[in-house]
Amino acid sequence: MNTSDTYTPWTQEYRPETRAAQGDGWRSPTTGAVPPPISLGATYARDADYRAPAGLAYLRDQGTPGYEQAEQVVAGLEGGSDALLFSSGMAAATAVFQVLPAGARVVVPQTMYFGLTKWLREFGPQRGLEVVQVPMNDLDAVAAAVDAAPTALVWAESPANPTWLVTDLAGCAEIAHRAGALFGVDNTVPTPVHARPFDLGADLIMHSGTKYLNGHTDVVAGLLVKAPQRTEARDAIWERLQLHRRLTGPILGPLETYLLVRGIRTLYPRMRQISATAMAVAEHFAAHPLIRRVAYPGLPTDPGHEIAARQMTGGFSGMLSLHVDGPWQQSLRTANHCELFIRATSLGGVESLVEHRYTFEGPDSTSPKDMLRLSIGLESPADLVADLEQALEKAVKEDR
Repeated sequence: MNTSDTYTPWTQEYRPETRAAQGDGWRSPTTGAVPPPISLGATYARDADYRAPAGLAYLRDQGTPGYEQAEQVVAGLEGGSDALLFSSGMAAATAVFQVLPAGARVVVPQTMYFGLTKWLREFGPQRGLEVVQVPMNDLDAVAAAVDAAPTALVWAESPANPTWLVTDLAGCAEIAHRAGALFGVDNTVPTPVHARPFDLGADLIMHSGTKYLNGHTDVVAGLLVKAPQRTEARDAIWERLQLHRRLTGPILGPLETYLLVRGIRTLYPRMRQISATAMAVAEHFAAHPLIRRVAYPGLPTDPGHEIAARQMTGGFSGMLSLHVDGPWQQSLRTANHCELFIRATSLGGVESLVEHRYTFEGPDSTSPKDMLRLSIGLESPADLVADLEQALEKAVKEDR
């Protein structure tokens, strides 16, 4: 659907949850259909004057007609000026690093999504990037790293997967901008329901749309969003990102685009329920005799709670980690005894998942061996607690 051909009855601005639920009010201009159409065309015919009637020529160049709605809705929810849809979160995240000049210096977290960490280690140096990893929850360490040499980009993820360390985004933005660097934020876990990084100084926001935006474990997608105010640096990198997607082709298919938009329609009620359930689970196990520590920024005892409470609203999202007491193998046995929690990777769906990250990530893992990562879904909080209780009890008996 091309923007010039869309129909919406809206005459005023609405709140984010309303915009998400109705997909910014887009309707088919010919039929009035509420859901967006799925256009399977990879190429588009030109008229007798060799013009593209809807501004579309080739799928890799402009994307499918549904791209515009997905990009417009997510940009609006984040308060951004523009968005780009990608084939995966990794495609979106790595695009930012790939369009930087050769020899660029980037400061990234020691703790962040394992896939991006591994890509930066494997391919960053080959692409001429100088990658500096710092504890991003320590502003002094961030400042020292950024001030040590000219830096092109500071990248943050808060709360950080999988230990849920909290980064002071406004503080990092100030450090980055003072040094003339761009500041990018992975907002996958909080989503725009709980965090608005542009309000805290971010230049770019990245989403793995696979996770909470889609919310149904049936799509792999990614997005980048540009900050609302124009600057020379922001415009320059955005032009490079647009060219990168057009030439390298990390595009999302038409059906996946439709499913992504469908998932976004329920984002706000899903996140509110998921976050409330995650808090209930975290509170239950916070002083549990078989749990060494619960990592969840919503708990007042969490080291990052004060900052998280300041920069997150309406909840703390649905991700938490349990550090199981005893030998580290007991955490793996606990996961194996779960019945309701599904032993699977990824996060952000309506079903709850449990993962022993150290085992999944392999020898290069920096995840604590005693840690179980939980992605909370829409099940009953009581059922989720009971499942973990019985799994912990069986794991202890098995150890004996």
